[in-house]
Amino acid sequence: MRFRPRALCATSPILGLALGLAATAQAQDSCAHRGDLDTPYCDANKDLVADAPTGAGKTKTPGTIVFTFTPVEDPAVYEKIFRNFTEHLSSCMSRRVVFFQVQSNAAEIEAMRAGRLHVGSFSTGPTSFAVNIAGAVPFAVRGTEKGFMGYNVITIVKKDSPFQKLSDLKGKRVAHVAPSSNSGHMVPLALFPKEGLTPEQDYKLIFSGKHDQSILGVMNGDYDAAAVASDVFHRMAQRGAIKEDNFRVIYQSSKFPNSAFAHAHDLEPAFAEQMKKCFFDYRFTPEMKQAFDGADRFVPASYLKDWAVVRDVAAASGEKFNRAAYERTKK
Repeated sequence: MRFRPRALCATSPILGLALGLAATAQAQDSCAHRGDLDTPYCDANKDLVADAPTGAGKTKTPGTIVFTFTPVEDPAVYEKIFRNFTEHLSSCMSRRVVFFQVQSNAAEIEAMRAGRLHVGSFSTGPTSFAVNIAGAVPFAVRGTEKGFMGYNVITIVKKDSPFQKLSDLKGKRVAHVAPSSNSGHMVPLALFPKEGLTPEQDYKLIFSGKHDQSILGVMNGDYDAAAVASDVFHRMAQRGAIKEDNFRVIYQSSKFPNSAFAHAHDLEPAFAEQMKKCFFDYRFTPEMKQAFDGADRFVPASYLKDWAVVRDVAAASGEKFNRAAYERTKK
């Protein structure tokens, strides 16, 4: 389903459409610089994220803050893991906080674009779509006092399989996660050819939908190999969903930033700053530290700087994070 900007008011469907188109045209005329951002947003300071809207009544201070975590695995698991944090955020902001379970990256992006999601975690690749399509403003990643903790893109096979290197996978069943996934699709497109394996040319793309489904698919024999994020793989092992000893890693990339925590661009700026401070002051519970590979806090992050490597990988693989590319990921 395509997004359409909400009309400011309407007494009939036709009038509502006219007002919506007029508002869109006005936004286009008044925005000096937009870059890759979608029509409703503007980037006057050229930091690659949407500016907060100006004018009376354009920003929000929600009475209930809606929060979510990226849907790379079972959302119910992470609602429990984040319960202590959402209670902290509620107390810190003097607001009710609810955890919104989403089942896909597209659903999460659409929720923020529609104003139903105020802050949440987006996977590395979908972060750029969230920025451009939904006006998300990344501000933090998971980490420690030493800085952010990232992940590697790994290619896994069954331990008893004959595959030793990427080039051995020509003509085999190799799972990618989804067209919008950095680790599960864009990195393989950009980096695998240097290792002697060209996606789409040496094997037909098979999209599993989620990292955990790719991993379980290799374990169950549905795929010969899968490209996934190392942090998801390790978390599944820690939870007992898989045994790492049943797999072999035949490829590992350099480090990428993990999922971004981002807020909606139209939050009232002072409200957004207060919320970010609540994030940065929080220290993870033992359960959260175990779930997130020892990370114990939220570390400040910049989309302009910290996601440059992701944008570079996308460019190298011929991918873009604009509206047209986003629509293709949902087909």
